[in-house]
Amino acid sequence: MNKNRIAQSLVYVALAGLSAPASAYNFYQQDGTELNLDIEAMLGVFSSQETYNLGAKSEAGETTWQEGFIKYGLSGSHITGADSSVYGALNLVSSGTWGDGDAGGFTSGNERKTELEDAYLGWRSGDLIPALGKDGFDISVGRQQFTIGDGFLINGDSLNFGDALNAPDLDLDRGGAYWLAARKAFDRTAIARIGGSDGLRADVFWLESDNKAQAEMELAGFNAEHVSEKGTFGLTYIEGLDVDDTFASILGYSPRDGQQTTSLRYQGNAGVENLFLSGEFVTQEPGDSSFDDATAWYAEAGWTFSDVTWSPSVNYRYSSFEENFDPLFFGFNRGYGTWFQGEVAANYAGPFNSDADVHHVGVKAAPSETLSVGALFFNFRDTAGGSGDLNAQEIDVYAEWVAAPHLIISPLVGIYTPDNSSAEGGSQIGNDDTNIYGQIIAIVPF
Repeated sequence: MNKNRIAQSLVYVALAGLSAPASAYNFYQQDGTELNLDIEAMLGVFSSQETYNLGAKSEAGETTWQEGFIKYGLSGSHITGADSSVYGALNLVSSGTWGDGDAGGFTSGNERKTELEDAYLGWRSGDLIPALGKDGFDISVGRQQFTIGDGFLINGDSLNFGDALNAPDLDLDRGGAYWLAARKAFDRTAIARIGGSDGLRADVFWLESDNKAQAEMELAGFNAEHVSEKGTFGLTYIEGLDVDDTFASILGYSPRDGQQTTSLRYQGNAGVENLFLSGEFVTQEPGDSSFDDATAWYAEAGWTFSDVTWSPSVNYRYSSFEENFDPLFFGFNRGYGTWFQGEVAANYAGPFNSDADVHHVGVKAAPSETLSVGALFFNFRDTAGGSGDLNAQEIDVYAEWVAAPHLIISPLVGIYTPDNSSAEGGSQIGNDDTNIYGQIIAIVPF
């Protein structure tokens, strides 16, 4: 692996803190028992020349705000017979939003909250089941994150509204830190992971959300994968078991109780070193037969020029979401643009991985071992029931810099141009001018 690839790996791991568990500092390790201090902090500073009417914003003009959170607590494990182990974690999150609140009007700038985040127990099989390999059976219960694939459908319970939309019968406040997604754990889970890191493996899961912005959905399903050097094939089935009907109706979700979602996906290089391929096809049947079925899919291909200075890479992706497709619990996973497509569009202006076709081109390079830079282009078409009301183009230019062992900084500038203003059916308040958007994210892992 050359230095530029090391750089890309370092920065990816750093930015994965947006969706990964807290960093751990080991302070006790003896006789098979390990205890860790988990701590992770993030801070973001944001500015948008324009505002959007999909939340509580109603006036045009510039908005600036700040978000932050710190996650802290303990995790540990204890080895039992045959190298099997019990493990668990207990973590809190303190979060807030300051300033004007975000450009989409989902936070007000007044949010402050400290709540339980992770609280789970688990058991890994160690060498007890040789046929499944080392730790080939892993079962856990409690409050924890859960991700399938690259987060196209499930990447934790990470939708973090503030109090901007609160009303007497609608309290969506999860503590702010909307962009940073401070809280990611499902409220109640039971997850069994079967198999190792290669070959056939599977997840069987039951998840219950306490997130009112997700209508407190309960779901269950399985995820089966075949993992090889050439890539990973996956088959996922998810069934909605329950939902808060009041919140689902207010928020406009298609019927989630009884909803059936099936996904086929692939990601890998097909045995070609510099090639990247990824794709997923999803069918969805709402829980009410009076609603139409929906599909969503994407196909992506990329190439890394590993013998060229800075090892630049180029990716193209086309994604398509039908009108009543429910994107469930998608989230930031393998980098900018997945699965928040466009920093302005995906966070504030819409569309939000439903009712749209999206063309995307991304380029990235690593000038040094600790720095990578990139640019993303998005073209949103056939939005809003085919009316094109939310059609737009966006360009995002960003850097990811490991400034120190405990500091990662990522600035980004977005240029967003909608086809329509809010008066014309779009979401940008007051005009259809080009919006210049900026953010700087600091990640402090310990």
